[in-house]
Amino acid sequence: MVSMVSGFFAVFAELLLPGFAVLCRDWPVLQAVATLPLLLLLSYWCCASVFPESPRWLMATSQIRQAKKCLQSFSAQNGMCVSDELYPAETLLSEIDEVFPEDIQPEYHHVVELRHTRVIWKNCLILGFTLFIGTGIQYCFTRNLHIYSPHFYFSYFLRVLTGALACIFLCVSVDRFGRRGMLLLAAIVTGLSSLLLLALTQYLHGGLVLVLSVVGLLSSQALAMLSVFFGSEVMPTVVRGGTLGLIMAAGCVGMAASSLMELQNNGGYFLHHVIFASFAVLSVLCIMLLPESKHKPLPDSLKDGERQRRPPLFLSRISRDNPPLLRTQPHSSEYNRDNYSRLVTATKKMLTKDALPYKISISPQAPLLASNGTAPDANDDSS
Repeated sequence: MVSMVSGFFAVFAELLLPGFAVLCRDWPVLQAVATLPLLLLLSYWCCASVFPESPRWLMATSQIRQAKKCLQSFSAQNGMCVSDELYPAETLLSEIDEVFPEDIQPEYHHVVELRHTRVIWKNCLILGFTLFIGTGIQYCFTRNLHIYSPHFYFSYFLRVLTGALACIFLCVSVDRFGRRGMLLLAAIVTGLSSLLLLALTQYLHGGLVLVLSVVGLLSSQALAMLSVFFGSEVMPTVVRGGTLGLIMAAGCVGMAASSLMELQNNGGYFLHHVIFASFAVLSVLCIMLLPESKHKPLPDSLKDGERQRRPPLFLSRISRDNPPLLRTQPHSSEYNRDNYSRLVTATKKMLTKDALPYKISISPQAPLLASNGTAPDANDDSS
């Protein structure tokens, strides 16, 4: 949901851009107005409380001391500190102390390590390919919109509105039908719309061309947004920043291809359309190799990323001829993580106390049986 909210911010910024262009009336002034607010990002380095480091990345790279400080600041700002003296605020980090030793050294990873992997680099390549298609093929659809209105604002605002609709569509459908399925649907609709416009534009009615262009523009923007969102879930935490940078760099190359077509005054448009339509069809086969990240934990290490496998194409069903003899239903687990953490911490405190609150004393008594196996009273009587 946070990724979709950031998508709405991007759409809102594109809606404001023509207004700033009217107010500035000069290209250098508009460029300065759009660039100067980026200087505010420098405050993230100066003030850590404004934009703190990711605790997940700190723990994945074994920076335990920084992770503890970050989590303690989070708990203090959110008011999650427990006031009971038996369970102080430090007990929230007891599980970290159990898992990580005190003398552990940080382990940093780089994007170059992807050459030693088999699954992670394949997922990164496929998602970069789909983002490249989603951004590059949009020119094939917006070019048909100039027929209905010669003004620049018509195609621009229509593209921005379809981006907002694509973002809303992903908010509604991705959690229900899965990331991989919706990415596959967006690639299929994009490829079909592009192929129909490529082969039948001169035979179709003008209204149908407009509908296919809008549908293709909507699906291509959904394909681009979902590729970035899917990459942020599939890529491991230790290399997530670098791999997302590679994926988004491929998207920038696609946008540059569209800009080059406009600079060349539509020269080579047919070849551009053929190449991206073919790539859209090829991406349908590539997306089937991706894993599904719906309702699954984020991978942290490279090993977790390598364990991700694509789901089967067809769900296996139990044969009616060989039903199981006993059908067991899994019982709901009663394990409570917070209570277990508090129990471990309280036990540690009780074991590490020097002086116990009470002392168990055992009074010396005569043994019930002597060494020869007879009771002591019996010996007295016999004597």
